[in-house]
Amino acid sequence: MKRRTLLKAVPASTLIAAVPRSARALPRTWRTFETTARLEIAETKGQVHAWMPLPLANDTDYFRTLANSWSGNAEKVEIVYEPTYRAAMVSARFKPGEPQPVIEVVSRFAVRERNVELKPGAGMLATREEQALYLQPTELMPTDGIVKKTADEITKGARTDIDKARAIYDWTVENTFRDPKTRGCGMGDVKAMLETGALGGKCADLNALFVALCRAAGVPARDVYGVRVVESPRGYKSMGRLGDITKAQHCRAEFYAQGIGWVPVDPADVRKVVLEERPNLTLSDDVVKQMRTFLFGNWEGNWLAYNYAHDVKLPGSKGAPVPFLMYPQAETAEGRLDSLDPENFKYRIVSREVVA
Repeated sequence: MKRRTLLKAVPASTLIAAVPRSARALPRTWRTFETTARLEIAETKGQVHAWMPLPLANDTDYFRTLANSWSGNAEKVEIVYEPTYRAAMVSARFKPGEPQPVIEVVSRFAVRERNVELKPGAGMLATREEQALYLQPTELMPTDGIVKKTADEITKGARTDIDKARAIYDWTVENTFRDPKTRGCGMGDVKAMLETGALGGKCADLNALFVALCRAAGVPARDVYGVRVVESPRGYKSMGRLGDITKAQHCRAEFYAQGIGWVPVDPADVRKVVLEERPNLTLSDDVVKQMRTFLFGNWEGNWLAYNYAHDVKLPGSKGAPVPFLMYPQAETAEGRLDSLDPENFKYRIVSREVVA
């Protein structure tokens, strides 16, 4: 198996929380993790081309990419970037007729809890160009029509970015639900959700709804796609685990408040707590109310951030753009493979904490 290290790794360490805690801010200590993502393609007609998402291309105040490496039997492997959002990914091309294409990507990164007080300069600042990008509509997140009408109704009387985002956050939490039957993390087709009134789904649906409504209300907002890598430091059993994280993909969200910066939110996780934390929970239960309060301005530090990208044209692909890049992708001479088809598209992601 060929192996290549693409960035230099830097170790770090910290302690993992051992007991459940309330949804309050914890010490912002950096922790280092390593994920190993292995993709195997069973359907190998013609040449196979695969793409694997990598951690954030640019470091933030809560996330640092330390190293990426690869191994496998691909003929050509390189790091490529989606040009609009700078989403980083490994591109792997295999020889035509390769009977068992395999690519394994190891990523090391440091992450810590994210807490943004709603006061001037507390969040990461953005340029005017960056803010403008995150006001734009996407294929599945329009900002006109029913989306604009709904946003105007929700934010009526709200004056500041914080007021508008809070109103949209509360509306999303109170009017949506997590649907366990939704495939993967959902698609995020906001217009269809509002037109049909079917406001159920998973994180890529519910947080996309929040983002689209914010943009329609004139507040820059974006999805942040990633995967949970370890247990919740607050003891929420539905909010992550260490080890096999193949199905732990999770989309978060953030909005931009003028004078404050980027503010993290996650209305979808509030609905996840309601459904999965224990039977028969409602928004009135303390365990839900605590997380609802926490997830407006905070994120737990147990998550690998991939990118902010929408309508992703995979470099070198002959197929249509994908709505977002949170799962491995691949195509053969016959077209794009279904990344959620376990028979022909097999992948596994495993996480471990790196302690010095």
